[in-house]
Amino acid sequence: MKTQGIELLIRTRENAEIYFYKTQNKEICEMLPSVNTTVEQALDAYDKSCLPGATSAGRSIYWEGRYIGDVWCYCIDRGETPNAMLSYCIFEKNLWGRGIAAAAVEMFLQYVREQFSLQSMGAFTYADNVGSIHVLEKNGFVCRECFVEDGRESVYYEKVLGITQ
Repeated sequence: MKTQGIELLIRTRENAEIYFYKTQNKEICEMLPSVNTTVEQALDAYDKSCLPGATSAGRSIYWEGRYIGDVWCYCIDRGETPNAMLSYCIFEKNLWGRGIAAAAVEMFLQYVREQFSLQSMGAFTYADNVGSIHVLEKNGFVCRECFVEDGRESVYYEKVLGITQ
């Protein structure tokens, strides 16, 4: 998959390790909480995503040949109404605001629609993460709920896949 100098490539264990260290930046941590607090946990999560029937899948985002972030889905439910949750991060902050994340998410949504036959995708973000909200809305996600969790205002977005909104 390639568009506008952006490629989504298969994630590798090396990417997972780089991603972990690059996302330890304070500004990124404030916008993208992670359950992985050690590189070992991050690598274990990556290994589990490679197993048959895994409930997560992702791609590494490359821009002009350089690895700059990841986009993935988790909590993949292959049941009666297949769905999953979306997450993404461009860890190269100098590339924020250029439309790269929005384009990568658009490409990834096409991939998961084909790969997993998902009918819908959800996404959580903090209410003050204007960049992430813009990425979601640009890709047709609709805000379904606002709530406070752990003292921080958050929002839940959802998109029906296969339908342009």
